[in-house]
Amino acid sequence: MKILLVYPSYPDTFWSFRHALRFISKKAAFPPLGLLTVASMLPGDWEKKLVDMNVKDLTDEDIKWADYVFISAMVVQRDSVKEVISRCNTLNTKTVCGGPLFTTGYDEFEGVDYFVLGEAESTLSFFLADLEKGEAKHLYESDERPPVENTPLPMWSLIETNQYSSLAIQYSRGCPFDCEFCDIIILNGHVPRTKKKEQILAELDAVYETGWRGGVFIVDDNFIGNKKKLKAETLPAMIEWQKRRKYPFSFFTEVSINLSDDEQLMRFMAEARFDRIFIGIETPNEDSLVECNKLPNKGRDLATAVKILQNNGFEVQGGFIVGFDSDPVSIFKSQINFIQKSGIVTAMVGLLNAPRGTRLYHRLKDENRLLTDISGDNTDYSINFIPKMNYDTLINGYRNIVHTIYSPKQYYERVKTFLQEYNPPKINRAPQLRFQHIEGLFKSIWYLGVKEKGRRYYWKLILSTLFKKPRAFPLSVSLSVFGFHFRKVAERLNTNQLEDITSSG
Repeated sequence: MKILLVYPSYPDTFWSFRHALRFISKKAAFPPLGLLTVASMLPGDWEKKLVDMNVKDLTDEDIKWADYVFISAMVVQRDSVKEVISRCNTLNTKTVCGGPLFTTGYDEFEGVDYFVLGEAESTLSFFLADLEKGEAKHLYESDERPPVENTPLPMWSLIETNQYSSLAIQYSRGCPFDCEFCDIIILNGHVPRTKKKEQILAELDAVYETGWRGGVFIVDDNFIGNKKKLKAETLPAMIEWQKRRKYPFSFFTEVSINLSDDEQLMRFMAEARFDRIFIGIETPNEDSLVECNKLPNKGRDLATAVKILQNNGFEVQGGFIVGFDSDPVSIFKSQINFIQKSGIVTAMVGLLNAPRGTRLYHRLKDENRLLTDISGDNTDYSINFIPKMNYDTLINGYRNIVHTIYSPKQYYERVKTFLQEYNPPKINRAPQLRFQHIEGLFKSIWYLGVKEKGRRYYWKLILSTLFKKPRAFPLSVSLSVFGFHFRKVAERLNTNQLEDITSSG
């Protein structure tokens, strides 16, 4: 068999980091970890190629070479997925589709030969067995939550790792919480399933052996879902591995805000060299937190929790939402004030949407408020239901948040607020300076310090950090570059929305 694994392209979104990647000559932020893992589950004597369309073009010759094209994607990649399927149909190459997009919405795709849904550990082997017998069915699906202890190492040989700004591994699947709008529990369940420490060390060894030195994204939806095992086994093993290898990696992941309650867990994560964490803050409005059942955030001083995490060496990235039924008109100002005062530099603010299968989706369906499927883009102006708040008030308020928090003045002020609280541990590690860092610095000077209108704010930050907190100088440059990307995305979204308004009216 000749198998082509295809990862469709992302549009220009908040998390694509497309404009920032140009500063360090990288093509994509993260590799397609799911497809790399699936490749290891396929028979060893099959030929395999992988095309990540975010890194290189998919050619007709690639498709013609293959007996089967395996496609995996998330919702935001929907348009690219449809294009790939159409091209495969035209060239008479059979398609096998799986992953989050298809698991929750396979019925919207035509021209697919085989759907292998759910988690590959539960369904892929049945498809492969039937395929060998010439009896493959159109649809394979399972609600099983398989253990991840037998999940194989990703097949890193299929990609050029130097095309990415970070590599990735997975430690666990599942989240213990039940937020109304979240589809994680639909895809991965409530009970966190974790890998053994030996597996994680083997995954780290595999990444290390590629020659990679730098950031590694642990893609779990809630890394601290099983705190007891992390503190007793996993993190001590990772700390020792890092020490032995002289700290070749820095880690970032997603967690819940209750990490701030656990001093030992924060200390272990910092010692393992976790330096960035994404947290779903969602909203400072308590009624909206109750509405969506954001359990770890309710009844908590969120700003203080963020400060604790920053003081313990973490850059806190935050997800925020407007459009809850309980949101007052003052929510837009409240969100801006909270984001600015908390020093959450990377603040992703989006309109509430209801993914298929979530409790929110079913509630809104019962209330006859659903409109369309979600776009999958966290920060566009789309909302797939009828909001309680006046629609124009909601959209204009949302636009004002995005315009405000990513304008140069407010953005650079937020970086300074964060750096005042940031207190990373001092770790003896090998020098990490590489050409891409020098390249990024000089490009930032040119684009942000010379060409951009808000250049005076850039220079104030850079010079202040250089003299007052020199250890944070590389981080201040990186955050400045991220801000450039966020502004470009915000500008495009504003332009597209104005064009939509003009064309419709």
